[in-house]
Amino acid sequence: MPSDYDVIVVGVGGMGSAACAHLAERGVDVLGLERYGIPHAEGSSHGSTRIIRYAYSEGESYVPLLERAYELWRDLDADHDRDLLTTTGSLTVGPPDEGLVPDARDALDAHGKAYDYLDAAGLEARFPYAVDDDWRAIYQPDGGFLDPEQSIVAHVDRAHANGATIKGREAVTAWREDDSGVTVDTEKGTYTADHLVVAAGAWSPDLCPGLADHLTVERQVMGWFQPTDPAAFTPDAFPVFMVETGGNELYGFPRHDLPGMKVGVHHHRNEETDPDALAEPTREDEAHVRDALTDYIPDAAGETLGLATCLYTNTPDRDFVLGALPNAERVTVAAGFSGHGFKFTSVVGEILADLALDGRTDHPIAGFDPARFD
Repeated sequence: MPSDYDVIVVGVGGMGSAACAHLAERGVDVLGLERYGIPHAEGSSHGSTRIIRYAYSEGESYVPLLERAYELWRDLDADHDRDLLTTTGSLTVGPPDEGLVPDARDALDAHGKAYDYLDAAGLEARFPYAVDDDWRAIYQPDGGFLDPEQSIVAHVDRAHANGATIKGREAVTAWREDDSGVTVDTEKGTYTADHLVVAAGAWSPDLCPGLADHLTVERQVMGWFQPTDPAAFTPDAFPVFMVETGGNELYGFPRHDLPGMKVGVHHHRNEETDPDALAEPTREDEAHVRDALTDYIPDAAGETLGLATCLYTNTPDRDFVLGALPNAERVTVAAGFSGHGFKFTSVVGEILADLALDGRTDHPIAGFDPARFD
């Protein structure tokens, strides 16, 4: 029997929506299946803003992917009626000899990206920070933020415009592979395809049991706080930022879309969670984020205006999982983005289309091979 679709994509969040768009643009008959609404606030692709930056402390090998991601974001932005990418510049702040600052500087130097290297006095003269006298900061002008919800909308709109079928509120319950293709069971029906892409975020361990031992789901809390001088924290005046906090990082954004300034502490409590039983923010969460903000950007630490939870899906090495699922030649997986993946959504969609259709990609993803944990 012929397959219902060429490719089925499970998960229509950041990565899955981009995969649907790129596949449909190539003339592929694609079905996207999402367990929640599109977009939604139950997973990893919400909260109004996500940082994008070339000052990449996570490793200079990511920068070529970022260059392509920026190109694709600008292309998508041009077709959408709301801004997806806002350029503010980015700041990376911390001790000069280890951690965020030297790692970001190495990444920028390796790829010839322009930046300003500031001492503590220079930083505090330009922006409302309070840091140790021996600290340093990197200001890189291309940094900024993406609107995650609108990015998903834009990718889904492009997928629809090219003939894709997208279904929300339809959870996948099982899938299986045989010589003729893949079969996907949901709460509402059964579908077949030549290839399956799993981009299910925190639900990837359930759908890809062979990877479950290498994917840890973590609860993360974001907060919105009212600055004492709101005019100093607009996108025109205040860059997105990462600040070293002794093992974790304070990250945040200028005011945008929602009242107050959004901030968080990366891996703030290292708290594993069940994605189907995600706890609401607590006073302890609020205090953890507020304390870090008060230490380094005290003028931003006014009244609490909002708190929200989201999910990280972490790998042991904090690098992505992107490639063929071991022992399933018709299945490609995108998972384990470890709290720093959304900025790559546009290019990951392109990569997933390459892998689903050709079994290979020209993008540098060898370090993300799902088989590396075996």
